[in-house]
Amino acid sequence: MNIEQLNAKFGIAKQIEIIEGNGGLPFISITNSSAKALISIYAGQVLSFQPAGESDDLMFLSDKAYYQEGKAIKGGVPICWPWFGPDPDGSGRPAHGFVRNRLWNLLTTEITQTGETKVVLGLVDTEETSAIWPHSFELAIAISVGKTLTLELITRNTDVKAFSITQAFHTYFSVGDIDQVKVLGLEGKNYIDKVEKGIQKQQEGSIKIASEVDRIYTNTSGKLVIDDDKLKRRIIITSQGSNTAVVWNPWAEICSQMADLDNEAYKKLICVETTNAADDIVIIEPGQSFKLVAIYDIEYK
Repeated sequence: MNIEQLNAKFGIAKQIEIIEGNGGLPFISITNSSAKALISIYAGQVLSFQPAGESDDLMFLSDKAYYQEGKAIKGGVPICWPWFGPDPDGSGRPAHGFVRNRLWNLLTTEITQTGETKVVLGLVDTEETSAIWPHSFELAIAISVGKTLTLELITRNTDVKAFSITQAFHTYFSVGDIDQVKVLGLEGKNYIDKVEKGIQKQQEGSIKIASEVDRIYTNTSGKLVIDDDKLKRRIIITSQGSNTAVVWNPWAEICSQMADLDNEAYKKLICVETTNAADDIVIIEPGQSFKLVAIYDIEYK
């Protein structure tokens, strides 16, 4: 469908409009009494979430992000699926799977009984995906915009045999100054330090970023908090269906090597990711589904 046809079928007056976004990609613009949001139908990716009356976005979105088919958009909430990290088979397939650089389908839009604006996007297997990952599936992301931002990633196995997945909401959060940020809720947890070749360590105290960080925290549950002194806010992350969490910041050297990030961007972002990663592998039987959920809330100091 073109933009006009999408609006005719899915637009909701004064709340949901489908627009032509950067690079000509179809975007969904949402505005309600609680917040505004921007979603790219390409990649099924939330790009922006901003509570009503607030000047600061929840999401970091790179000024140099690519908006073209075949490329991932740097920022917002990229979806890693059906694997997180390098190709688990080592066969040269792209890192983080194949859904963050494909056009999704807009399935439904609605205003919920609680007044949230809800959008559902989906993907199904094709000959192209089967050549990459030989399984039949239905994948959907339900995005609910209200006082909080809720993401539900639902995988359904439509194959005749079980398959396994790892996955992530690779969320880029905007921060005022990385030197004034700490992550709470992972104290005492074990983690895999990918910067130091996968050495296992234990977190002492809150997480503060002073160099490149790339960690998979294991046996996690409940609530994580990004405490941002500069922006005077706390981002609260509540997850379901996840036993791991990833914390990532590229720091200066890697940031300078990324064509789709400004050299100083690392000072303004942190990724705290709701994941099924490392040994947190999800096995889905034929006809069964699995749901990964992340709920993002903001408290102001």
